[in-house]
Amino acid sequence: MSAHIRPLLLALRPALTEADFDRFAVEAHAQGLIFTAAYDTHGHCVAVATHRVLATSRGRILFVDDLVTDATRRSAGIGATLVAHLTERARAAGCARVELDSGTTNLAAHRFYHARRMAISALHFTLDVENG
Repeated sequence: MSAHIRPLLLALRPALTEADFDRFAVEAHAQGLIFTAAYDTHGHCVAVATHRVLATSRGRILFVDDLVTDATRRSAGIGATLVAHLTERARAAGCARVELDSGTTNLAAHRFYHARRMAISALHFTLDVENG
Protein backbone atom coordinates (compact mmCIF):
# COMPACT_ATOMS: atom_id res chain seq x y z
CA MET A 1 0.00 0.00 0.00
CA SER A 2 2.65 2.51 1.03
CA ALA A 3 5.01 1.80 -1.85
CA HIS A 4 2.40 1.56 -4.61
CA ILE A 5 -0.75 3.51 -3.78
CA ARG A 6 0.50 6.19 -1.40
CA PRO A 7 2.67 8.08 -3.97
CA LEU A 8 -0.25 8.53 -6.38
CA LEU A 9 -2.67 9.65 -3.69
CA LEU A 10 -0.10 12.08 -2.30
CA ALA A 11 0.26 13.55 -5.81
CA LEU A 12 -3.53 14.01 -5.91
CA ARG A 13 -3.72 15.36 -2.35
CA PRO A 14 -0.49 17.34 -1.77
CA ALA A 15 -1.57 18.56 1.69
CA LEU A 16 -1.62 14.94 2.89
CA THR A 17 1.58 13.78 4.58
CA GLU A 18 2.80 10.20 4.47
CA ALA A 19 1.75 9.73 8.10
CA ASP A 20 -1.67 11.26 7.35
CA PHE A 21 -2.09 8.85 4.46
CA ASP A 22 -1.20 5.86 6.63
CA ARG A 23 -3.77 6.89 9.27
CA PHE A 24 -6.38 7.60 6.59
CA ALA A 25 -5.81 4.23 4.89
CA VAL A 26 -6.36 2.26 8.10
CA GLU A 27 -9.41 4.23 9.26
CA ALA A 28 -11.08 4.48 5.84
CA HIS A 29 -10.53 0.80 5.06
CA ALA A 30 -12.26 -0.03 8.35
CA GLN A 31 -15.18 2.10 7.09
CA GLY A 32 -15.42 0.05 3.89
CA LEU A 33 -13.09 1.96 1.58
CA ILE A 34 -11.61 -0.23 -1.15
CA PHE A 35 -8.35 0.59 -2.90
CA THR A 36 -8.21 -0.50 -6.54
CA ALA A 37 -4.94 -0.06 -8.39
CA ALA A 38 -3.94 -0.47 -12.03
CA TYR A 39 -0.46 -1.72 -12.85
CA ASP A 40 1.56 -1.65 -16.05
CA THR A 41 3.33 -4.69 -17.47
CA HIS A 42 6.44 -3.86 -15.41
CA GLY A 43 4.54 -3.96 -12.12
CA HIS A 44 4.40 -0.19 -11.62
CA CYS A 45 1.24 1.24 -10.07
CA VAL A 46 -0.07 3.72 -12.66
CA ALA A 47 -3.57 4.54 -11.38
CA VAL A 48 -5.60 4.27 -8.18
CA ALA A 49 -9.25 4.57 -7.26
CA THR A 50 -10.57 4.57 -3.72
CA HIS A 51 -14.25 3.75 -3.48
CA ARG A 52 -17.02 2.33 -1.34
CA VAL A 53 -20.61 1.17 -1.72
CA LEU A 54 -23.07 3.35 0.15
CA ALA A 55 -26.77 3.05 0.84
CA THR A 56 -28.28 6.49 0.34
CA SER A 57 -31.78 7.94 0.14
CA ARG A 58 -31.11 8.25 -3.61
CA GLY A 59 -30.36 4.52 -3.90
CA ARG A 60 -27.32 2.34 -3.53
CA ILE A 61 -24.21 3.97 -5.06
CA LEU A 62 -20.56 3.24 -5.61
CA PHE A 63 -18.89 6.44 -4.42
CA VAL A 64 -15.39 7.16 -5.71
CA ASP A 65 -13.43 9.12 -3.11
CA ASP A 66 -10.25 9.41 -5.18
CA LEU A 67 -9.33 8.66 -8.78
CA VAL A 68 -5.84 9.43 -10.03
CA THR A 69 -3.58 8.32 -12.88
CA ASP A 70 0.16 8.93 -12.81
CA ALA A 71 0.69 12.28 -14.56
CA THR A 72 3.18 10.73 -17.00
CA ARG A 73 0.68 8.04 -18.03
CA ARG A 74 -2.46 10.12 -18.64
CA SER A 75 -4.38 9.93 -21.93
CA ALA A 76 -3.32 6.30 -22.43
CA GLY A 77 -6.71 4.80 -21.54
CA ILE A 78 -5.75 3.70 -18.03
CA GLY A 79 -8.24 5.98 -16.26
CA ALA A 80 -10.99 4.99 -18.69
CA THR A 81 -10.28 1.32 -17.99
CA LEU A 82 -10.41 1.99 -14.26
CA VAL A 83 -13.75 3.82 -14.56
CA ALA A 84 -15.15 0.93 -16.63
CA HIS A 85 -13.98 -1.50 -13.93
CA LEU A 86 -15.63 0.60 -11.20
CA THR A 87 -18.84 0.70 -13.25
CA GLU A 88 -18.84 -3.10 -13.46
CA ARG A 89 -18.23 -3.32 -9.70
CA ALA A 90 -21.17 -0.97 -9.14
CA ARG A 91 -23.41 -3.10 -11.36
CA ALA A 92 -22.34 -6.29 -9.57
CA ALA A 93 -23.03 -4.65 -6.17
CA GLY A 94 -26.55 -3.63 -7.21
CA CYS A 95 -25.77 0.08 -7.35
CA ALA A 96 -27.88 2.57 -9.26
CA ARG A 97 -24.92 4.86 -10.03
CA VAL A 98 -21.25 5.63 -9.74
CA GLU A 99 -20.75 9.03 -8.07
CA LEU A 100 -17.71 11.16 -7.33
CA ASP A 101 -16.77 14.73 -6.50
CA SER A 102 -14.31 16.77 -8.52
CA GLY A 103 -12.75 20.07 -7.55
CA THR A 104 -14.33 23.04 -9.29
CA THR A 105 -11.05 24.10 -10.90
CA ASN A 106 -9.99 20.64 -12.13
CA LEU A 107 -11.10 21.19 -15.72
CA ALA A 108 -9.00 18.36 -17.16
CA ALA A 109 -10.75 15.90 -14.85
CA HIS A 110 -14.13 17.36 -15.80
CA ARG A 111 -13.39 16.76 -19.50
CA PHE A 112 -12.37 13.20 -18.66
CA TYR A 113 -15.60 12.55 -16.71
CA HIS A 114 -17.77 14.11 -19.41
CA ALA A 115 -16.08 11.89 -22.00
CA ARG A 116 -17.15 8.91 -19.87
CA ARG A 117 -20.77 10.21 -20.06
CA MET A 118 -20.78 11.31 -16.41
CA ALA A 119 -23.16 14.17 -15.64
CA ILE A 120 -22.88 17.01 -13.16
CA SER A 121 -25.96 16.27 -11.07
CA ALA A 122 -25.28 18.16 -7.84
CA LEU A 123 -23.04 20.65 -6.11
CA HIS A 124 -21.03 19.54 -3.09
CA PHE A 125 -20.99 22.09 -0.25
CA THR A 126 -18.55 22.05 2.64
CA LEU A 127 -18.25 23.75 5.99
CA ASP A 128 -14.94 23.60 7.84
CA VAL A 129 -15.31 22.74 11.53
CA GLU A 130 -12.77 23.92 14.04
CA ASN A 131 -11.34 21.16 16.19
CA GLY A 132 -9.96 22.09 19.50
